[in-house]
Order: sequence, then structure tokens, then C-alpha cells
Amino acid sequence: MSQAEHVLELFQQSIAVKQAAAPALAAPVAQAAECIVQALLQGAKLLACGNGGSAADAQHLASELVNRFERERPGLPAIALTTDSSALTSIANDYDFRHVFARQLKALGQAGDVLVAITTSGNSANVAEAVTAAHERDLQVIALTGRDGGNLADSLRDGDIEIRVTAQSTARIQEVHLLVIHCLCELIDRHLLGE
Repeated sequence: MSQAEHVLELFQQSIAVKQAAAPALAAPVAQAAECIVQALLQGAKLLACGNGGSAADAQHLASELVNRFERERPGLPAIALTTDSSALTSIANDYDFRHVFARQLKALGQAGDVLVAITTSGNSANVAEAVTAAHERDLQVIALTGRDGGNLADSLRDGDIEIRVTAQSTARIQEVHLLVIHCLCELIDRHLLGE
């Protein structure tokens, strides 16, 4: 197989995972967008976290809200808990890496805020700790997970929203997570700005 043929195969894999995921994810993505919109209209904010590629996704989501997506609008309050290297390293050093998001969430999160917790495996200890902290502070939780949802799926409560990509490949899960993030941004803007 040539390099170009392999690229075509990867595109086809990505397309197949997205097509398979779409029917199961449409309703929870719409529900998550509505949840975020209602929180923003009440003066609350969005906080997002994840590790590695999921950290990049958390930052991507926050930047699209704070700046703009595809249409002009005022910035919306969103914070990626993955970006403050001083906070991350001091918490990891003084406590433990599994607390890097929860400790920030306890300092910055307020009742009514929304936590978007992103983990392709569902087994990231620091993301699970953030969800626990969010529950303690009465935040709404939206979890973007993969595979079987991992341990995180078991820790979600009634009222939390899980957007689970049941694929096995981390890369394919992340590709769908990025599409979900863009769908959320589009639906948020559509609600706030109209068609």
C-alpha cells in the first residue's frame, strides 16, 4: 500500500466512525448545547479540562467561545483548566497530578457553571477528580468520552450529559470529539444569534 493509499484509508476510517457515531450523539450534543446556553444566559461560565489531545480540545472549545466561532458575537465566558502552567505544576508538585483540575475548579467554579470533561478512555484520574469536584460545587457536567466510557461514565450523576464515542482508536475518538466541539459552538451561536 502506498502512502497516499494509506491516507485515503485513514480518511475512510474517520468518515466511518463519524457516520456510526452521528445517530447516537445527535441528541446528547443538542442537549449539551442547550445546557451550556442556559448556563451562559444565567451569567455562569464554562470550564473545560482534559489531557494531551483532550487538553488541546478543552483549549479549542474555550477559545471558540471567548473569541468567536464562525459569526461575530460578544465573547462568552469559558476557561480551559489546561493552560496555566504555574497552577498545573504547583498543584502537581505540592499535591498530586490527579488534583490539577479539581483544585482549579474548586477555586474558579461556582454553582451553575458547566464543566466539560474530556477523556478518550474515560479513565483519566485527574478528569474524574474534576468531575467529583464539580458535583461537590453543583456544576453541570458534560463528559466527552470514548470506548466504553471508562470509570468516568460510572461516576456521572443524573442530569450529567455523556457524549460517548464508542470507537476504539484514540485518534478516531478525538476526531469525533473535535466535531462535537464544533457542533456545540454552532448550536450555541445559533441559539444566541438566530439562524
